[in-house]
Amino acid sequence: MENKYKNNIPGPETISSFELDNGTTVLSFSNFNSASINMIGILSGGGNLDPADKTGLAHFTASLLSRGTNDLPFADFHNQLESAGANLVFSCGSQHAWFRGKALSEDADLLFRLASDSLQNPSFGNEYVERLRNQLIAGLTIRDQDTSEVASMLQDKYLFPGHPFGLPIDGYIETIKSINRSDIQQFHQKHYGPSDMIIVVVGAINKQEIRSLAEKYFSSWKTIVSQKGNDSLIPSPPTNIIRKHKYLEGKSQVDLLMGCLGPTRTSPDFLPIYLGNNILGQFGMMGRIGKIVRSKSGLAYYATSSISAWSNLGSWEFSAGVNPENLKKTIGLIRKEIKTFVKSPVTSDELENSKSHLIGRMPMSMESNAGLANAILTMQRFGLDFNYYQKYAESIEKITADQILSASQKYLHPDHLVITSAGPGEDIN
Repeated sequence: MENKYKNNIPGPETISSFELDNGTTVLSFSNFNSASINMIGILSGGGNLDPADKTGLAHFTASLLSRGTNDLPFADFHNQLESAGANLVFSCGSQHAWFRGKALSEDADLLFRLASDSLQNPSFGNEYVERLRNQLIAGLTIRDQDTSEVASMLQDKYLFPGHPFGLPIDGYIETIKSINRSDIQQFHQKHYGPSDMIIVVVGAINKQEIRSLAEKYFSSWKTIVSQKGNDSLIPSPPTNIIRKHKYLEGKSQVDLLMGCLGPTRTSPDFLPIYLGNNILGQFGMMGRIGKIVRSKSGLAYYATSSISAWSNLGSWEFSAGVNPENLKKTIGLIRKEIKTFVKSPVTSDELENSKSHLIGRMPMSMESNAGLANAILTMQRFGLDFNYYQKYAESIEKITADQILSASQKYLHPDHLVITSAGPGEDIN
């Protein structure tokens, strides 16, 4: 099948890539259809580096990066961004610290300068440490009463035991209370560095200017990261039903999660599973699961499935929001639908409709500079060929129903699931 979108999708002939002497990789894609640029980057500093007794330290640290530097107080930092109509935010995941920025192309220097200053010279002022601590604790108090969040934390804990993915990135109230300014400074000094950093810039700017700005603001950063994350141990998949429930007072809805391990992002199984998941719990009215649980039986407010995939780990999860009276029946129907799914191939109509949906949706995700930057970062981060998205439609078209069945049978089993929920009902520990 000829891909009519190919010329508009980044590829090896349009993505510029170079590496600074300190190990930072910079990628760019010129798009002069808008007057703005988007920057996205990742580097060391993720939650996998949190000390055991200070879960949430990486998140705390990243959240402080936009609250002033040694040379630029908080107010001046944000006044410069606001005056240019720009934005720059920092965040944290299990494996990386992240930064994202947007500005007019004429303010590219500003974006590079503030990103560099924030990453290399944050002030971590006491006033902002304490102010952010109070905000984080308030957020965690709300999180711990949210049925969806609590079910998700239980799912992570029992699906990824002993792995950083099993811990909440934002920590716990008690660990956030225990973190002091010295902890934050030491974490930054030990774990933030340029050697594994990736920066992607997309927009109305040429590669020569991007290279000049990257060299100007990042080439002098020489910090050596002293420790890698503790996420190399891969959890074993569940071998039975692991059932957990957390009672939350005053709730009328139960949020349910059912999950198992899935393929990594670079596994040959990823695309067949991705397509299969679309059929099982995404396409149309939330796929087969939505059809049977939500539409036909009327048991759930929503019912869907999702795939998450990283460099060395992945998960396949099914979620639903239900009336407590329907919880047991909903679990049974989802397990039954999983059993059916791994017993026989999907239908030809399901296969073709889902392929068309995924192929048509992909170029839409790259209509913005932010979408283009995310796609380029994904290719670089996971070591995919730069023609990955140009060949995406062809790759999807080649997938057969038998491939979906074979791949699904490796991961899905109705009797090998972590099942977690939160809301009304007695605790199941």
